[in-house]
Amino acid sequence: MSDEHASPLLRQINDGNWLPQDEAESLRSELFYQRAIHAYFTMQPALNVIGMRDGSEAAFGRGYNVLPIWKDRMDSRTWVPTPNADVIYSMNYLDLKETGPLVVNAPANVIGMFTDFFQRTLTDVGAIGPDRARGGLYLLLPPDYDGHVPGGYFTFRSPTYNVFLFFRTIMGKGDGVPDPSVGVAVAERTRIFPLWTEEKNAPAMEFPNASGIRLNMMYPTDASYWTKLKDFIDYEPVSAIDPELRGVLASIGIIKGQPFDPSDWQQEQLQRAVETAPKMILALAQLGRDDQRNRYYDDRQWEQAWAGGTAEWMQESYLDVNTRARFFQYAYSSAPAMNIHSTGAGSKYPFTYRDADGDFLNGSSTYRLHLPPDIPAGLFWAATAYNVTDGTMPETEQLLPSTNGYYEIPKNDDGSIDLWFGPSQPDGVADPAFVQTVPGRDFIVAFRLYGSETEFYDQTWKPDDLVKA
Repeated sequence: MSDEHASPLLRQINDGNWLPQDEAESLRSELFYQRAIHAYFTMQPALNVIGMRDGSEAAFGRGYNVLPIWKDRMDSRTWVPTPNADVIYSMNYLDLKETGPLVVNAPANVIGMFTDFFQRTLTDVGAIGPDRARGGLYLLLPPDYDGHVPGGYFTFRSPTYNVFLFFRTIMGKGDGVPDPSVGVAVAERTRIFPLWTEEKNAPAMEFPNASGIRLNMMYPTDASYWTKLKDFIDYEPVSAIDPELRGVLASIGIIKGQPFDPSDWQQEQLQRAVETAPKMILALAQLGRDDQRNRYYDDRQWEQAWAGGTAEWMQESYLDVNTRARFFQYAYSSAPAMNIHSTGAGSKYPFTYRDADGDFLNGSSTYRLHLPPDIPAGLFWAATAYNVTDGTMPETEQLLPSTNGYYEIPKNDDGSIDLWFGPSQPDGVADPAFVQTVPGRDFIVAFRLYGSETEFYDQTWKPDDLVKA
């Protein structure tokens, strides 16, 4: 038959015949790899918090009444993506399948959130939450709960049985240094108990001090990524993931309730994917966005993690999968309070990979960050250095690679402040104005404004770019 009587696809694929066996096997292997890459990108939010849970529970035990608090602040010995060394952290991992509905008595003046285990926000807690910083009783319902729902609570139903509790409390201002005890005292007023448990039978809260110890709370970087994912898929309800994404997972052998037993060639591609996907995500951040939505300012290098979208990475007509994957590679937890324009109550997190010349920040060089006077942060501000790949803190002799507005940092004549980042402290620079970096390693600088005010939003106040000294 002549080609003129053959349909286009017939002509394109092997003249209408089956493929050679080795080509068919190669294509199947490549598709399996591509699906594993896609699964890594989309499951990163869950594996991110699973790594945090597993690391925390291995160190402090599990249970809704166990609330680890970083009572002396979180330093570089805790491996977790972009932690804030300048607030007091409290984090717990609630299992509503095990306990049924849980009540969380949140103290006043908490800055926090509850998320499901895809880190989709159930609600903010605090000034942007329904308690409006007054504190209150939050009732968390499992996805399949069909019992009575009493009144008097801020009630939220989670799409996953697992729920992440993330509270931050503000330190006090001591004698020229922060006073963590103020934030710890607030955090220790948290109470968590099952809805239907009698008061006399509710176990007492435990508040282990998580500061000062080596703690690995990072997501897996080896084949356990897939086995932990499979355990999660088996545990959670079908409704937690849409059918199309479940189809992607099924195509690499991860199906709820069925054995996960990849063959040798499948294990090879899964290993390839878990090594390559993180590099792909990093490459996207390194090369930047064509639309420049991630830039905070037209004339600065500062960026924002949500690329101009919502706290759920929604742009006007699509979910920004690439930006979400990068966020959960180097950070965790996302909530409206972090992204909406809330004057005097929310928080903002401009960050930068680059100096004023557009070059990547590297720990071998010394940089000056000039902050104009009257920083518009109603609660406090902080500047922190992080590792580029995963957002952990660079570990140096300093241990806390950050500084903040609680310190007595020398001011210039006009009220502005100069901060310094580099491998060694420049002569004449005060201790609280210096953040130490690791020579030869690239780094990120994040500048946090809690209680961000009008001057930040209308850009009449902007941080300068970092300038290489």
